[in-house]
Amino acid sequence: MQITTSYIQDEALFRTRGQIVWAVLLGAVLVLFPIFGPGHWVYFCGLLAINIIATTGLNIITGYTGLLSLGHAAFMGVGAYTAALLAVHFNMPFYLTLPAAGALTALVGVAFGLPSLRIRGLYLVIATLAAQFILHFVFVEWDSLTKGDVGLVLEPARIFGITLNTERHMFFLVTPVAIVMLLFAHNLFRSRVGRAFVAIRERDLTAEVLGVHLVKYKLMSFAIGSFYAGVAGGLMAYFFRFVIPEQYGLLLSVFFLASVIVGGMGSTLGSILGALFMTILPEVLRLIVQLFGDTYGVDVTKVLVPLRETVFGLLIVLFLIFAPHGLVQIWERIRLAVATWPLKG
Repeated sequence: MQITTSYIQDEALFRTRGQIVWAVLLGAVLVLFPIFGPGHWVYFCGLLAINIIATTGLNIITGYTGLLSLGHAAFMGVGAYTAALLAVHFNMPFYLTLPAAGALTALVGVAFGLPSLRIRGLYLVIATLAAQFILHFVFVEWDSLTKGDVGLVLEPARIFGITLNTERHMFFLVTPVAIVMLLFAHNLFRSRVGRAFVAIRERDLTAEVLGVHLVKYKLMSFAIGSFYAGVAGGLMAYFFRFVIPEQYGLLLSVFFLASVIVGGMGSTLGSILGALFMTILPEVLRLIVQLFGDTYGVDVTKVLVPLRETVFGLLIVLFLIFAPHGLVQIWERIRLAVATWPLKG
């Protein structure tokens, strides 16, 4: 266990030489992997980076502040459509469309976060679920702007004259953005704002008595979390190079809620582990269903989506009952067991 003796040590990003070494090795892997790694794995890691950003945003709202939300996918849709419309109609570069997508989504998030000032728990879930359906209705029906079910098609992002039109190129776009946003989130919760979020999560009335401005910090939580969702949605638009309403349905909101719960609420590492687990899971389910389909003649397309919905819901229930702190708690137990192994028994 690393013991700190000053505030400077406590606030340091890397506290030991071992952490610095691991960070350098990870950086080297992230640079070399898209160059020499298999294309399908590079594609998977790019998608994982986007899911990590979105999961971190929901973790800010739900995990740290305790405000349950089922509208995260719709907020991602706002970011995706914002980036797509600015790119298609105004020919704006991605380094302008992504911040714009995050900013507009933050405003939308604050608007739909207003019910959190008066309600929480199940009633807040219902309010955010309404946001999911309202925004999805807008995506489908505002045909003159969003092109409805036809959707929007984007040109590849460009930077320094390089067209980012392959999974390897996109990896170098989405991964640095994910790292920066993870570092921001990690440091946010060591600040006064992050501690206010946690105080609201634990007991909002007590936090208000202690001087935490509930209106300010609840809306700030929705704004920051929605900003993350908007950036993730914008990156997803460039990643797939098209935007349609079906990409941002209720199942995706359940996906990210499951990611937060499975990974560990109120933890940056939990966002990474949860997004990793939930990104791998659909591929595992697809392989299992495909195996049974080849053996027993099962129609994969008819079975896969209901199976995913069932498994996502089952995972949420099982982790809430048996591992409420998620994979982070399991990882910490394993790490502690390994660290103290010679002293045990």
